[in-house]
Amino acid sequence: MTTDKTTEIEIEAAVFRRFLQHLDDHKDVQNIELMNLADFCRNCLSKWYVAAAEERGVAVDYDAARERVYGMPYGEWKDKYQAEATPEQLAKFQAKQKGQDK
Repeated sequence: MTTDKTTEIEIEAAVFRRFLQHLDDHKDVQNIELMNLADFCRNCLSKWYVAAAEERGVAVDYDAARERVYGMPYGEWKDKYQAEATPEQLAKFQAKQKGQDK
């Protein structure tokens, strides 16, 4: 596949938007589940968004990045959709943080 750089960027941007839509469509998937399974979550995406903007000389506030990723202010999303982590989820997360789940 041969594409010019602009088309490649447009495709990547479309994939990112589709990924955010997918996360939005599956609000039941909790961040701790994403962290336990894939070592990233919505907050990680927000941090990556801020870092990518900074690399390009654009200042993006972390809260603004989270609103972009969550589709609403983080506090609102958290109140509406974030469930309490189960003891099993927390144990797996803590083990992963200690490097025991590799």
